[in-house]
Amino acid sequence: MTTLIKLEILRTLRNRRYLMFSVAYPALMYFFFIHAYGTDKLAGGLPVKTYFMVSMATFGAVGAVLTGSAQRISLERKSGWVRQLRLTALPGRAYTLGKIAASSVTTLPSILVVFAVGAGQGVSLSAAQWLGLTAALWLGSFVFAALGVALGYAAAPDSVQTIVMITYMVMSLFGGTWFPLTGTLETYARINPVHLYNQLATFTQPGHSLDLAAVAGLAGFLAVFVAAAAVLYRRDTRQA
Repeated sequence: MTTLIKLEILRTLRNRRYLMFSVAYPALMYFFFIHAYGTDKLAGGLPVKTYFMVSMATFGAVGAVLTGSAQRISLERKSGWVRQLRLTALPGRAYTLGKIAASSVTTLPSILVVFAVGAGQGVSLSAAQWLGLTAALWLGSFVFAALGVALGYAAAPDSVQTIVMITYMVMSLFGGTWFPLTGTLETYARINPVHLYNQLATFTQPGHSLDLAAVAGLAGFLAVFVAAAAVLYRRDTRQA
C-alpha cells in the first residue's frame, strides 16, 4: 500500500492542472477577496486577511482531493486498472485507504501556499497557532478525500467531472468560503462539511478555543463518507 500511496502522490504533484487550480488559483483568489472586502474590516469575527486566508486554503484543499481522486478513480475503473489491481495481493480496503491517504497528502501544498501568502500580507498568528491551524486543516481534508473516493466509485467517467464540480461549488457557496454566513444560512450550514471545515480556524480568535462541535461533525461525515466509499467499492467489485 505504501508504494501505491507514493505513486499516487507523485502523479498528482506532477499534474499541471492540480498545480494551477488547487495551489495557484486559491492564492490568487485570496488577493482578490482581501482587496474586495477591505483589509481593515472583520469577516466572521476574524480580520478579513485571516478569514479569507483560511477559506481559500480550505477551498484549495477540498478542490485538490475532490477533483483529483474522484476523476482519477472513475477513469481507472473505465480503463480496467482497478480490476487489474484486484488480481494482485493488494486488499480492496488497502486500495481505498491508500487513495484517501494519498489525496490528503496533496492538500498540504494548497494549504501552505495560501498560508505563506497570508503571512506575507500581514496575518499575525503565534507559532503554535500556525502549526495548529495547519494540522487542523490537513486532518480535516481527510473528510473530503473520503468523499472524493466515494464519488469516484459512484459516478461514470463521462459525468464525474460535472457531479464533482456541482458538489464542490454548492458546498463552498453555502460553507462560508466566499462570504461570512449569518442568520438562517449559518444555522443550516451546520450540515455542510465545508462550513465545519472552515470553523476549525475559530480558535485563532482571541478568547476562543477549538470548535469541538465542528470536530465532531467532521468526524461523523468522515465515517459516513468512508462507509459510502467501502459500499460503492464492493458494488463495483460485484459488477466487474
